[in-house]
Amino acid sequence: MIEILLAQPRGFCAGVDRAIEIVERALERHGAPIYVRHEIVHNTHVVAQLRAKGAVFVEELEEVPIGATLVFSAHGVSRAVREAARRRGLNVFDATCPLVTKVHVEVAKMRAQGREIVMIGHAGHPEVEGTMGQADSGIFLVGTPEDVDQLQVRDPNRLAYVTQTTLSVDDAAQVVQALKRRFPAIAEPKKADICYATQNRQDAVKALAAQVDVVIVVGSRNSSNSNRLREVAERVGVPAYLVEDASGLDARWLAGGSRVGLTAGASAPEMLVRDVVERLREVGACEVRSLDGVIEEVVFPLPKGLGGTSGAESDAHYAVADGSS
Repeated sequence: MIEILLAQPRGFCAGVDRAIEIVERALERHGAPIYVRHEIVHNTHVVAQLRAKGAVFVEELEEVPIGATLVFSAHGVSRAVREAARRRGLNVFDATCPLVTKVHVEVAKMRAQGREIVMIGHAGHPEVEGTMGQADSGIFLVGTPEDVDQLQVRDPNRLAYVTQTTLSVDDAAQVVQALKRRFPAIAEPKKADICYATQNRQDAVKALAAQVDVVIVVGSRNSSNSNRLREVAERVGVPAYLVEDASGLDARWLAGGSRVGLTAGASAPEMLVRDVVERLREVGACEVRSLDGVIEEVVFPLPKGLGGTSGAESDAHYAVADGSS
């Protein structure tokens, strides 16, 4: 008999809930098409559902007609992208996760203090690009302790660091230790940058993995936090697999096991978890049990232009300046 253990918490976080609702409300109030810069969150199914409702996903602002309505994704954008949107006169709703915005504010403050900044993160990730784009210069990206060894900074005594919010907590800690060894005077954020949801889901997977024979993570391949969940489980010593949905399951993963652990990345809908549970039942699972864990009650307000009561910084109408792009 195979038992399914469900991690708690799993799936959508407050920032993802907010981002999706912003797109849906923008569609209701302004009608299709609503343009979204980059995938609103990194989940194939969520993006497909919003596209079917009239969302148009773009990578470059030149793809957005002047004066159209645009949503910035939950990952955040650089100052240059904001300025480009302003020049095109776009009606902008900002779905940047507030915890990412917090990091953007930290970068601005640190640079205003005359500090150079080290960002811990993954090259090419849109959150990293957006955060590093909060400064014109004096910001460096590292991903590993080895990267720290190669850093060349102007003044080791005027240095600070920030991190991508969706990193592996353990990996980030190793890089922070390397930074502190090499630059003892480096300043750190007032509060850890890795978000509460990332931390909670990784802690839950550690507890889950210790009790099962295999772990399945529901999430898209380009989802940083989903990939980190798989890695965390593997480090506990159990096989772990990332699947987009139930179609990605391989019954051979269950061979010889009696317990399967199941979780989902912060951008993966619960319906996908339910589908995976049903598929697991079809291949022999009989019981489903949810583990105890943190109950998240965080809610982020919507922009005032979409029904929120506060957050003027969350949305803005950019008047056409010169019609240029």
